[in-house]
Amino acid sequence: MRDTTPLDVVDAAMTRQLLLLDITVVGNRLVAVGEQGVILISDDQGSSWRQARVPSSVLLTAVQFVDGQVGWAVGHDGVALQTVDGGESWQFKLDGNQINQTRIHDLNSTIQQWDENRDNGDLTLEDLEYALEDAQIAQEDGASVPLLDLWFTDRNTGYLVGAYGTFLQTRDGGKNWQSADHLLPNPDRLHLNAIYAARNGDLYLAGEAGSLFKRDAVDYAHEGSGSWYQLDTGYEGSFFALQEGEEGLNLMGLRGHLFRSGDGEHWAQVALPTSSSINAGLSDAQGGLILIGQGGLLLQQQNTHFESLKVPMRTSFSSGVRVGQQLILVGEAGITRVQLSNNPQGGRS
Repeated sequence: MRDTTPLDVVDAAMTRQLLLLDITVVGNRLVAVGEQGVILISDDQGSSWRQARVPSSVLLTAVQFVDGQVGWAVGHDGVALQTVDGGESWQFKLDGNQINQTRIHDLNSTIQQWDENRDNGDLTLEDLEYALEDAQIAQEDGASVPLLDLWFTDRNTGYLVGAYGTFLQTRDGGKNWQSADHLLPNPDRLHLNAIYAARNGDLYLAGEAGSLFKRDAVDYAHEGSGSWYQLDTGYEGSFFALQEGEEGLNLMGLRGHLFRSGDGEHWAQVALPTSSSINAGLSDAQGGLILIGQGGLLLQQQNTHFESLKVPMRTSFSSGVRVGQQLILVGEAGITRVQLSNNPQGGRS
């Protein structure tokens, strides 16, 4: 672990050389995270950047703010960081060793309290025993759990997801964590790449091998094994992100696959002019979808089809935000700015 000294300004060349994996908007501030624990802050819409104080040197994969002051970032080795000053400084809250210990403790407790006469959904005692063996092996391997995404509904309630089916939850703002892997119908411990909250409060988890899980908003208070259920899209490749738009919920992933659902349950594939993997999506000013991904992929919805936007390079993008008529993208080449057209939806109102 390291504690970097904040820099007043990060050299522009540096922002083009860093691997950055996620970016978010916090009021008028932009916050981006990436390699070697770097967290960059901009207060002028991406024109200049400075570095936050960070107690970690691992690759950070995702960032989210609950409000203007409290935010979280997660990354490799099970690292979870928290800020309470709008991103200026970050504190270490969790690592892979703690995750392994938590998983073993919670699985042991669940096994000891197992009741065959209770409604356990699809969960079996054998599943729990296998999961405990995996957790014990993981503990011997050390802090090697990559966290890949997170979602906090408020300052207290949050969820972390990651490789090998890692799924954690907190009800007290990260003071304590509970392992929730066994609450998912995911016995093969498939990687969980993304967690997403729809506008109606439904929660989704998307991952490898076509895995897609849902928990209805009405079940938030219920933590039993039956609250999460699996959805079938008919696709067996990996999913990397979800994004809600005016036409429904969009699910995106490997080799240019995009699926859309109007009810959050049934999915239909949307044809795209690409076979590049889609890493993320965001909405334009009119509610249309913008897709970003591998090899400089940048597609914008034009009524019923998608058209490519010109980008200054063909390196991969991992995430992005819209600031007015400008996209701020992050990826292999650090930070890239792309200007949007004034009429992105082809006259659509």
